[in-house]
Amino acid sequence: MDDKQSEIRELDFKSLLLETMAEGVFTVNKSGKITSWNPAMERIAGFTAQEAIGAPCSMLNFHRCFGRSCPSGIKECGIYKEGKIDGRECYIKHKNGDNVPVLKSARILRDKNGAARGVVETVTNLTELHEARRAAEEANLQLGEKHRLDKIIGKSSQMQEVFFTIRACASSNVTVLIQGESGTGKELVAGAVHFNSPRSQMPFVTVNCSALSESILESELFGHAKGAFTNALFDRPGRFEEAEGGTIFLDEIGDISSSVQVKLLRVLQEREVERVGESKKRKVNIRVITATNRDLYGLVKNGSFREDLYYRLKVFPINLPPLRDRKKDIPMLISHFINLQNQKTGKQINGITQPAMRIILDYQWPGNVRELENAIEHAFVLCSGAHIDIFDLPVEIRRMDYHPTCTALPSMEQNPCFNRQKITPETLLQVLEESDWNKAEAARRTGYSRASVWKYMKKWDIPLEKP
Repeated sequence: MDDKQSEIRELDFKSLLLETMAEGVFTVNKSGKITSWNPAMERIAGFTAQEAIGAPCSMLNFHRCFGRSCPSGIKECGIYKEGKIDGRECYIKHKNGDNVPVLKSARILRDKNGAARGVVETVTNLTELHEARRAAEEANLQLGEKHRLDKIIGKSSQMQEVFFTIRACASSNVTVLIQGESGTGKELVAGAVHFNSPRSQMPFVTVNCSALSESILESELFGHAKGAFTNALFDRPGRFEEAEGGTIFLDEIGDISSSVQVKLLRVLQEREVERVGESKKRKVNIRVITATNRDLYGLVKNGSFREDLYYRLKVFPINLPPLRDRKKDIPMLISHFINLQNQKTGKQINGITQPAMRIILDYQWPGNVRELENAIEHAFVLCSGAHIDIFDLPVEIRRMDYHPTCTALPSMEQNPCFNRQKITPETLLQVLEESDWNKAEAARRTGYSRASVWKYMKKWDIPLEKP
């Protein structure tokens, strides 16, 4: 009696175990008929236990078990020849007709004499994993689209030189140093180099070196061993290892500490990394692209940046011009940003008025292309017409006395950074008409003070008010 009770308890335990498993489990007899079916299989395949038990296993229509689709009968199934299936990705047909991606494993059930009694199979639903893979693939495609060479806007001679250097270095594995002010598009250029190179299908890993402290940056770049420091609960590969076969982009490289500089030099020289807390050397096959808005050579001269590392990084330099030096590209950039904002907001803004364009062209753009993009986004919030006008622009761009790149001087006429045009009666009349007789706006456009505009208007008998 005790043996029988023990057997009953064991059966109850097995039944409970099957019911609570997240994986689908079912068994098939020698005739290929389903003999058991747990609740997880009901969720994965859509068939209830009553519908499945007694039905042939071919109803699941596994599209690939042994390199071919599910056979019509159990005798043709490769499980009896192979003996097992381990972690085979395939699809099953759901009750509603959908294909469900699954991971399948199977084993033959045998009796005490070793004779086959049937098969037990486990099925893991991979739908979420497949969706994550698809999202990652789409993100990678979008990233590649974003970094296409024709996504870098510019027709000026300075930008044509940049395009030439990108094409020249993309096909090689040369280390690239991108230099330029903040907002000039250094990451976009780094992406263009990678996505136009033979490594384009491999990872493109970006690290902002100025955003992390020294200890965190070291662990982030090189990885760490379990127990290397507090909360290092497991081994972790660094970003260099994650970029295997592809490109790592180190932004703001001028901000790294001397200890990180030493380790980075070893990576560039030996193409190997050591995780924090271990002495094992790991080979890496990567391309290194760095960027900075600082004067690296100046840092070398004052001793805060290693000279040998500087020359290792500057094998192939790409210099990005500031926006103020390529104002010919501004109308094209504005058109591009307006199109982007139209898509994002659903508005239909057709362009920018001539007075607003004149202000934009006169502004020095210390924040470069990024600041211009933000200015157009700001204008979209305020603009209620078909064209962006002066008062849709940010106030610092509209202020006639605002020149961030120049030393503040008491008078605009004394300011060497302001490009003052030669004034004549005809010129002043034209500017006044364009400014709707606004003397402050006329002063801003001509580069003279408001008092000087009044003085010239009186001198040349130009009416003080609009005729």
